[in-house]
Amino acid sequence: MAQFNLGDIAVDVVFKDIKNIHLSVHPPIGKVRVSAPLRMELETIRVFTLSRLGWIKQQQQRFIGQERETPREYLDRESHYVWGKRYLLKLVEEDEAPAVELKHSHLLLHIRPGAGEDTKQAIVAQWYREQLRSAVPALIAKWEPLMGVKVERVFVQKMKTKWGSCNPAARSIRLNTELAKKPRECLEYVVVHEMAHLLERQHNGRFVALMDAYIPQWRHYRGMLNRSPLAHEEWKMGKKKPDQGSGFFRLLDFAD
Repeated sequence: MAQFNLGDIAVDVVFKDIKNIHLSVHPPIGKVRVSAPLRMELETIRVFTLSRLGWIKQQQQRFIGQERETPREYLDRESHYVWGKRYLLKLVEEDEAPAVELKHSHLLLHIRPGAGEDTKQAIVAQWYREQLRSAVPALIAKWEPLMGVKVERVFVQKMKTKWGSCNPAARSIRLNTELAKKPRECLEYVVVHEMAHLLERQHNGRFVALMDAYIPQWRHYRGMLNRSPLAHEEWKMGKKKPDQGSGFFRLLDFAD
């Protein structure tokens, strides 16, 4: 890892066994990172990054102006999203096992009297995981024969920097529980993206061609994810998928 400055902008450099240089701008404040070939001179990287300074500043301004979620306090009439739709939280205190259910425009959170915020958060988080786990098998079953691949395992977990990831060697994929809050079309896009890595590991021209063939509107779904509010928590660094200079990803999918 190396670092240099372009005026008041710090640039992190990571050297990898790759052929091309990749520039990315990361949320929530627009941190800049360059992935470069192992033997590339730092001055060459600096000149390249300087040539993209206007683009970097543009992306940073977009992050600064991006809508952000407010901290969730798990109070009555607080907004929560499920599959892209807004629901108002309604607390139901009862001496029964905790549960979550959707009823009309409300997300009912059944809790024991006196339950604290951490308990409420854990119950809702587990419910989101269950929603995602229930939705994914049908998508895998749909796309395996169409793509000619086999997914051995699917992991669902909270991820700060990625919508999903793939381990081609293990034939497994990981999905962010936050996807249960987004439209179902976005989940399908992420699933297809990760499954495509079982055919092509890199984000190269062949990979883009595969995405165009399997799910031609994938750029639209990516845009839907980009336009949704940023999560409240701070994010760690992740990798950015290069897409021929088309812009940025907010959760910086898909670091494989």
